[in-house]
Amino acid sequence: MQLQSKLVAITGAGKGIGRAMSLAFAGKGANLALLDMNPADLDETKAQCLALGVRAERYLCNVSDEAQVIAACDAVVGDFGRFDVLVNNAGITRDALLVKAQDGKVTAKMSLDQWQAVINVNLTGVFLCAREAAERMIGLGQGGVIINISSISRSGNVGQTNYTAAKAGVAAMGVTWAKELARYGIRVGSIAPGFTRTEILSAMKPEILEKALAPVPLKRLGEADEIAHGAVFIAENDFFTGRVLEIDGGLRI
Repeated sequence: MQLQSKLVAITGAGKGIGRAMSLAFAGKGANLALLDMNPADLDETKAQCLALGVRAERYLCNVSDEAQVIAACDAVVGDFGRFDVLVNNAGITRDALLVKAQDGKVTAKMSLDQWQAVINVNLTGVFLCAREAAERMIGLGQGGVIINISSISRSGNVGQTNYTAAKAGVAAMGVTWAKELARYGIRVGSIAPGFTRTEILSAMKPEILEKALAPVPLKRLGEADEIAHGAVFIAENDFFTGRVLEIDGGLRI
């Protein structure tokens, strides 16, 4: 896909990897539909995209809310008249051990609220956004690309039962959708980032961060721009579909 003047919708576009991807696509001449729940963050991302000479509009949207997703996708098509690429990036964490015990007695458990909050945003939200984007791509008759942000944690990571389940599901859904949607000219790919420099990781204590990086062959965090480069690659490469692009510095959990 040639990205010049195409419409790219990105969830979780307010900061971090979402903002980096927004700017990467803007740098290719694509127009941006920026979805997030934080208006101040969206305003900043929009301003940076506009500075690159493209059109960008922002949409407040909770991706786990079906009505909001439908309304946002309708608004995107109404504003731009097209819907070429969706990047399912919005996500949250609510880390906890499944059970925590001391002296043979369970002292804490992952709560149902912790489980459900992550599943709602990271799995159901991806499903809702992809479903609505695919419907509009088919209706517009121009094909398209859906890019899901999974994680290296999809293989299993201590303290992340909820996050692991969601990110594994995201990768599996991408394979399924690639098979289902190819007939409509829609490709679907996923990205599994490793530890990437974001506000959360940058705020880690140095000793914890050092421990996290120890098994990474490249011995450093990934940069948001490097993940964004992967998203642009998937969008531009017309023979990429149904696969997970791992950008993790060689780490294997």
